[in-house]
Amino acid sequence: MSNVISVTPHPLLEVACFRAEWDHPLGRLPSPESLVRSLDAAADHQRDDAGKSAVRTMLRQHGYRPAGRGKPASEFLVAASEKGILSSINLAVDACNAASLWGGLPISVVDTALASPPWRIEVAAEGSSYVFNRSGQEISLTGLLCLEDSEGPCANAIKDSQRTKTHEGTRAVLAVVWGTTSLPGHAARVAARFEELLGPSGASIHPVAARIEENSPGD
Repeated sequence: MSNVISVTPHPLLEVACFRAEWDHPLGRLPSPESLVRSLDAAADHQRDDAGKSAVRTMLRQHGYRPAGRGKPASEFLVAASEKGILSSINLAVDACNAASLWGGLPISVVDTALASPPWRIEVAAEGSSYVFNRSGQEISLTGLLCLEDSEGPCANAIKDSQRTKTHEGTRAVLAVVWGTTSLPGHAARVAARFEELLGPSGASIHPVAARIEENSPGD
């Protein structure tokens, strides 16, 4: 698959992306105890209110309201961790959640076998939505930055699409760390932490470039 994601120009977005692949499906790769422990509130988590505010400001840029049930996934993780209800899911998701807790940024993880490149990051069209869980619940995507494949939006900083979520048979994922220019370089640091957490599993890590598109004449 392509190692490039096209990104529509955005004044506040700073993303970091990579692919991870395994020789075996996630169902055969249990999370190490150390990784599961890092999901606990007592672990080394970020408590940066300025960073939380910066992420919300970035998401508001095109009219989305990142509050209540629509707040960034990173905030949900902190709340779940502090309540002791953040449980292990699978190796890829556990490492994603631990890296998000560590760095305070939302992260998307999609199963590349369930998606159809090319990849693109842009603000979702007015009135668009997708199902985000097995119960069939939908999230409105209007004004929200999303990762898209050829079939449409499949992930964002709030809730990823059920269509491309990982499962026991997953062997390869695309990770997108949703950072902001207000925290320069931090998205890359969080991505590096994510990669580090996947290291013991024998994952093959491949960098993915986020290529900012040039503005068309008249923009």
